[in-house]
Amino acid sequence: QVQLVESGGGLVQAGGSLRLSCVASGRTFSSYGMGWFRQAPGKGREFVAAINWSGGSSYYRDSVKGRFTISRDNAKNTVYLQMNSLKPEDTAVYYCAASRRRYSSSQGAYDYWGQGTQVTVSS
Repeated sequence: QVQLVESGGGLVQAGGSLRLSCVASGRTFSSYGMGWFRQAPGKGREFVAAINWSGGSSYYRDSVKGRFTISRDNAKNTVYLQMNSLKPEDTAVYYCAASRRRYSSSQGAYDYWGQGTQVTVSS
């Protein structure tokens, strides 16, 4: 069983930055693919970014490419999402997720989910 706890959300003006963190319990964090997803009010949850077990490979949804960076520190059991040049349309609850099999843009590939952290970007 893996527990994921996100932090770092908050209120920021458009153009600002935030860094989200997700700390995982357990000793097998380094074997998991990790992903970040988000859910805006009234919308479904969508993929944001994913990273493989070593941190050597990652990919992003088109709308965040060049603005967001996913990274991980396996020694700290933590995955990060650095968000720069934030836009009001980035407002959502952000979730991290862990996959025992692979990193993916598909929610169905993930076995464990955090409780989410709110990000609000004002215009």
